[in-house]
Amino acid sequence: MSTPSEQPTREPVHRWWNAGPLPTLLLAGLVGGLIGGAIVGLVGRWTGWWTPPETASAACAVDRVAADALPSVVTIGVLGPGGSGSGSGVVYRLPSDEAVIITNAHVVAPPGSGSADGGATTIRLEYADGHSDAGRILGMDQVTDLAVVTAATPYPAAPPIAVGDSGSLRVGNPVVALGAPLGLTSTVTSGIVSATGRYVRVPTEAGAAHLLGAIQTDAAINPGNSGGALVNCSAQLVGINTAGAAPAGETGSSGLGFAIPMGVAEPLVAQLAENGRVAHTTLGLQVIAVPPAMQASAGGPVIVQAVTSGGPADKAGVKRGDVLIDVAGQQVRNSDDLVRVELGLTAGEKVPVTVSRNGREQTLTLEPVAS
Repeated sequence: MSTPSEQPTREPVHRWWNAGPLPTLLLAGLVGGLIGGAIVGLVGRWTGWWTPPETASAACAVDRVAADALPSVVTIGVLGPGGSGSGSGVVYRLPSDEAVIITNAHVVAPPGSGSADGGATTIRLEYADGHSDAGRILGMDQVTDLAVVTAATPYPAAPPIAVGDSGSLRVGNPVVALGAPLGLTSTVTSGIVSATGRYVRVPTEAGAAHLLGAIQTDAAINPGNSGGALVNCSAQLVGINTAGAAPAGETGSSGLGFAIPMGVAEPLVAQLAENGRVAHTTLGLQVIAVPPAMQASAGGPVIVQAVTSGGPADKAGVKRGDVLIDVAGQQVRNSDDLVRVELGLTAGEKVPVTVSRNGREQTLTLEPVAS
């Protein structure tokens, strides 16, 4: 199949971090000339890493699912200062009835693209039937690794995909992944739901992506699949394919793929389409990790480095130099833990925060705000 004319043919570049005994996670996004062709990082130390021993009780009619879903799946070509590459996207209907394309932030704003908002990139969309068009970024959020793109001209032959209930997925349910791994458009792989509710932290050159409540699947997800569709047996979109893992030192799919569930993605997509950004909740503080050898004397693994004047932490009495013990009952061991916890909070709710000051612990009540 053809690829966008702007893309020179170049070998994908893979960047690997040493994961030690843990699997290595790659954002299964851009492939091609960009350094971010296959952004690879270390999987956050999630608990319960498990491969289900049972097979799915019923298999999808994958040919029918593919026929129904593929017209809604798009290959996204990106041309930037660092080279060219491609990822995937899926046509989605907003509550306003406008059709847009959901993808990952790292697909449209990869390393080497020239700016954090992808402004220096040229985007080309290729549909399953070969039709192509220019694309434009409506909004992106690198914290949750989601982006919304719009086509220059609506294309009726690419209907918005039906959306399913990601919250109803159970371990063992069959699923199908669709996208453009390694630039191979309209590729279909199948598997099962291996786990639900995963938290996966992926280091990126922009900082880190935090996948909340992620769907784990053994359907093959490779570089280029990012932003593509994970669908159920009714060809309904249940997740956005984002990352695949492999043991340290290996490449390719190892049956460990992760997708952002639509239950998490939909409200974020709505904000991105309307405002160009996501208003994340914040407690108004920053922390710095304490070296392990000093944690006993410091009183904990992280210390409050800064407090936003007039913010929730400031109003509740948190001080610079306090040791942050936990937030909403969840231990905070580093700045990424704090981001993960904040992403799960709701603006205005009462949140207990335990700090230690001069060796004495106290619990304060904070009300997070939307940033």
